[in-house]
Amino acid sequence: MTVVPLPLKQNQPGDTLIHGADGGAVVRRSVLPGGVRVLTEEMPGQRSATIGFWVGVGSRDEAPGQHGSTHFLEHLLFKGTRRRTALEIASAFDEVGGESNAATAKESTCYFARVLDSDLPMAIDVIADMITGAVLDPQEMEQERDVILEEIAMDSDDPTDVAHEHFVAAVLGTHPLGRPIGGTPEAIMAVARDSVWDHYRRYYRPDELVITAAGGLDHDVVCRLVVDALRAAGWELESGAEPVQRRSTAPAQITGTAGLHVVKRPVEQANIIVGCPTIVATDDRRFVMSVLNAVLGGGMSSRLFQEVREKRGLVYSTYSFASSYADAGYFGMYAGCTPSKVRQVLQLLGAELDKLAQDGISEDELRKAVGQLCGGIVLALEDTGSRMSRLGRAELVSGEYQDIDETLRLIKSVTAAEVQMLARELASAPRTVTVVGPFEESETFGL
Repeated sequence: MTVVPLPLKQNQPGDTLIHGADGGAVVRRSVLPGGVRVLTEEMPGQRSATIGFWVGVGSRDEAPGQHGSTHFLEHLLFKGTRRRTALEIASAFDEVGGESNAATAKESTCYFARVLDSDLPMAIDVIADMITGAVLDPQEMEQERDVILEEIAMDSDDPTDVAHEHFVAAVLGTHPLGRPIGGTPEAIMAVARDSVWDHYRRYYRPDELVITAAGGLDHDVVCRLVVDALRAAGWELESGAEPVQRRSTAPAQITGTAGLHVVKRPVEQANIIVGCPTIVATDDRRFVMSVLNAVLGGGMSSRLFQEVREKRGLVYSTYSFASSYADAGYFGMYAGCTPSKVRQVLQLLGAELDKLAQDGISEDELRKAVGQLCGGIVLALEDTGSRMSRLGRAELVSGEYQDIDETLRLIKSVTAAEVQMLARELASAPRTVTVVGPFEESETFGL
């Protein structure tokens, strides 16, 4: 068993965790002055490296009057610093054939780049400059406000995105995780530059910062480059400072609204989601949930795909999914169909979950699901970006690092009885149903 805990109590600057990972890779972790955490995975033979600067703040952390600020910052940090213009930031990566981007989630934000190993010092310097030296120019902010509104409008034109956003809002209720990551048009229009600036100053600081990197690199060199870049930017890295505590993983009280929620849209295909709240990200049953999803709706051989599409021809796309966070999570089943078939498809989605809860899964289904998951994990982690992200999630979410072999072992240890037990829990929970299509809100679909 290779599970390495990442406790905060040993986070004195200079302490380093060293772990031999799979394939000859070496994972190391250091806490630098200021409480900055650095985790790297050195991959022998790699000529590239991916580095990510993480801040453990997402859309759930926004105070009233700041909704949409996290996503706004993701855009604005590329718009210039005290040292670089937006064009200079973009050119720094383009001229070496690198890639840079950012991602805002509900519980974290990550700014990352993939470059040749020889260009890693440049990537660290540029992203550190973005993190520490953003100016949030008022004129640039107003221009980017329009860009974000266009992004939200684009998503609103996709009925599948609409179904997922409305489902999450309904199933999680008043919990901050129920809010859309990008904010609503009303929130984006209303948020002031000072509110975004306050959000930036509150969270973009040394003890919140986690830096992860994977590929052709040297851990000690990365640490030195990070310290030099942050100090050059004017950050005071105090000796003895500790990182902030991780989020509480105690399950929250979820006050969602079960039952039917109809969203009227003039579309040719109805989009359906049926689901309920479920386990948190650190729950020991997360591997059981992965197997359950694989059997129920994880691929072309899954029960939903075979029953609803292959046997009956009622849909083009159908699948199940689960998303888990520090203190809440949700499970759902999706299908897209002709509006006249909504009632029949809804019945089939519910019936497949009930059947799984009542009868369980066969050993053959378990074997196939485990094989699907194990193969997918190994293939996904063959690039440096996936490994960089894996380190970030380990540090911010669970507080422990698992190598691939241990992860595969835990998946292979899942039993059919455990899958059925979790299915019973899901099937017995009050169900939230979201339907997006050309219907009146009073439509019941026989529910």
